[in-house]
Amino acid sequence: MKKKLNVFSGINLVGNVRIALRALRSNMLRSSLTVLGIVIGVAAVVALLSIGKGATANITDRVASMGSNLITISTQMRFGPGGSSSDSSSLLYTDYEQISSSISGIRSVVPIYSGQEQISSSTRSSRYSITGVTADYLDVRSYTIGQGRFISEEDIASDKQVVVLGSQVADDIFDGLSPLGRKLTINGKEFTVVGVFEESGSSTGMSSGDDVVLIPLSTAYDKIFGTTAMSNGQRTVSSILISASSSDVVDQVISDVELLLRSNHKLTLTETLPFSVSSQAQALETLSTVSSTLTAFLGAIAAISLIVGGIGIMNIELVSVTERTREIGLRKAVGATQRVILTQFLIETMTLAVMGGVLGILLGSAIAETFTLLGVITAKITADTLLLAFFSAAVIGLFFGIYPAYQASKLRPIVALRYE
Repeated sequence: MKKKLNVFSGINLVGNVRIALRALRSNMLRSSLTVLGIVIGVAAVVALLSIGKGATANITDRVASMGSNLITISTQMRFGPGGSSSDSSSLLYTDYEQISSSISGIRSVVPIYSGQEQISSSTRSSRYSITGVTADYLDVRSYTIGQGRFISEEDIASDKQVVVLGSQVADDIFDGLSPLGRKLTINGKEFTVVGVFEESGSSTGMSSGDDVVLIPLSTAYDKIFGTTAMSNGQRTVSSILISASSSDVVDQVISDVELLLRSNHKLTLTETLPFSVSSQAQALETLSTVSSTLTAFLGAIAAISLIVGGIGIMNIELVSVTERTREIGLRKAVGATQRVILTQFLIETMTLAVMGGVLGILLGSAIAETFTLLGVITAKITADTLLLAFFSAAVIGLFFGIYPAYQASKLRPIVALRYE
């Protein structure tokens, strides 16, 4: 008899799991609803973290694809005390000319002027962002011509009314018809489509070759934007793109460009430069920080659902302890120790949590894949996300199961046996 009693002094893991499953099956509906809380919490963690990581990877890949040597100069909007914009200085075409001729370490430099204008074809009319560029534009942006050709030096010199479209813009304007050689009007002037970029895709909302409308910069100045592109009698540019000769000289080029702009616009070293001069590496670092913070924030929101599920487990286990008081008293009467009772109830809560964790991982992965298949965003399901979700569920089960298990283990046998 003594040998039989010693069975309860140790921890029989398989036996406790069987007891736990039997206890859960005895009230299937209640157990299913309890597991559902964990399922929803884990699914939220997996889905939101996967979508967040997918968005982060998509943004960083798109920025990195522009080239680590790319430097962008653009005008910063500054605001006065009343909240209105203060155009303290405009980026000038002469700035581009001086950068091109006097700054070393540059492979290509391209001036850009952009503005919103009406585009019309025989079937469609809508407003788009029109960008005037030079023939060197493809040296600094990694777009690929899918049909036709790009803007040439001859187009620039002759103010030709030609246009290169992104694939999405071409589909929108011409309703899926082949756009090459077709006519469209920009601000009432007729242009000929000479090229279309290959589809690159953009699910992050960032600019891509799919949504651009490019025309010769000289044509943009003379025939589209006119005086809008002038400031104090000088032509302005929206931005200047620079491709450094190597990544090693990017910082030096940025420093030289800033000094040149200060000299051109008569600014001292202590005055705020009204222009942003930044590299893709800096932009990538900033975007990575922001997107990582956003992903962590989404994970924290999902964790709240998981905690709610854990509270549900603790609630149900407290009810279970009350319902099984006589059973606990009987087990203690025949030799079960506090440790055995504690372990039994902890395993029961862990079983609920693990079941919920597995089902939640499957549901969360399915939700993330659905977003990918629908083309909303490319979710990125990683092993560390799945492991984090699973172990979070297990920890939640353990944490919220300790109190009910402790309550069960502290019951006195004689009191428990008398419980009605």
